[in-house]
Amino acid sequence: MKWPLLAACILGSGLAGKAVAQDTDNATLEKGRYLAAASDCAACHSVRGKPEYSGGVSFSLPMGKIYSTNITPDPEHGIGHYTEAQFGRALREGVRRDGATLYPAMPFPSYARLTNSDIHSLFVYFREGVKAAPISPPKNGIAWPLSIRWPLTFWRWAFAPTPTKAIPRTSGEFTDPELARGAYLVEGPAHCGACHSPRAITMQEKALTATDGNLYLAGGAMVDGWTPPSLRQENRTGLGRWSEDDIVSFLRTGRANTGSVFGSMTSAVVHGTQKLTDDDLHAIVHYLKSLKAADQTQKPWTYDSTITDQLHKADLSYRGARIYVDRCAACHRTDGKGYPSVFPPLAGNPVMMQDDPVSLIHIIQSGATLPAMTAAPSSIVMPAFKHKLTDEQIADVVTFIRHAWGNNASPVSAEDVKRLSKSMPPPDMADDALSLN
Repeated sequence: MKWPLLAACILGSGLAGKAVAQDTDNATLEKGRYLAAASDCAACHSVRGKPEYSGGVSFSLPMGKIYSTNITPDPEHGIGHYTEAQFGRALREGVRRDGATLYPAMPFPSYARLTNSDIHSLFVYFREGVKAAPISPPKNGIAWPLSIRWPLTFWRWAFAPTPTKAIPRTSGEFTDPELARGAYLVEGPAHCGACHSPRAITMQEKALTATDGNLYLAGGAMVDGWTPPSLRQENRTGLGRWSEDDIVSFLRTGRANTGSVFGSMTSAVVHGTQKLTDDDLHAIVHYLKSLKAADQTQKPWTYDSTITDQLHKADLSYRGARIYVDRCAACHRTDGKGYPSVFPPLAGNPVMMQDDPVSLIHIIQSGATLPAMTAAPSSIVMPAFKHKLTDEQIADVVTFIRHAWGNNASPVSAEDVKRLSKSMPPPDMADDALSLN
């Protein structure tokens, strides 16, 4: 072979190698971008009007208010000086670069299940695919001595699994690879249990995976004014009557024949689940449908037309009926079935039948925005009624909705409404989800 030809071969080989490496880097970066959506990072670290991932989202905890950190690659305000090992330790073990323990608002007990490959992809994305933002979030509002971080080390040792003890459940535990993928996404990146599993008085999740028992995803305590429902197969208050297609539609568009997204879950759909592939959405749903009901005593919900018949006869004698007809029936109909995918049904809606009525009360008080999604480009707004109805009127209409059409849930008093006004989300809270769509 002559030297020019040999040189050309060597040069061509080098260029090809660089091209392959570039393609590989791009693939890793895009995988990280996808995993960031699956992990719902933007929802907790992005604030309307500020650069993405620059932090500042507030979280109200029993000990006080904290703000999410800047996770852009800015070296002074963000994670620009983090090595991949330090980045992985923060995600999976809840330990910052300086050795301090993160507050458990960061779902590191779930992220402990992330694979090394996924950690690497996320690190590449946040270092190479995110723009550095020189912004510091507000200071946490936790009074001394609760602001001292070192006791959190003991919390982490007691309640958070180490990566060696949180090996992702793989197809070795499942005969169905789709079920294995769904379990990994729900229990790991998506950290669904952080909101939808009950917590102990010491604030740890009572179950971190389905292997820990039926409390996993059995419904959580109030988060930012909303009570996360069960994601298990309860007939009345869970997903027992939702089809797989219903849940996939909900995760992709925020809309389904059986209900619509609201509250804190709105940002999870806007920033996260709507960006997942159909295969991953079906894997998530396939896994959720495999979880048996935690409450085995629930009687099945069946539609009861008694109230509908009364309203059709202009019988408004039942408590709250007149307010419902005047304020609600135009969208949700006198039969409670709504106009699915636009105005959600109230009849048989799990949120209407939860033991704790806080979500329903807060929706009426604060209103709600169903934001535009990629697959559903129209946004829909329910107005706030806090300043249009008295506490007694809100209690009456909530009691009516919780009783009618076979919902048969407990009544609500004006005192309940007044008490819950203190935890009412601001009326424009849902608008934050629209800004980064």
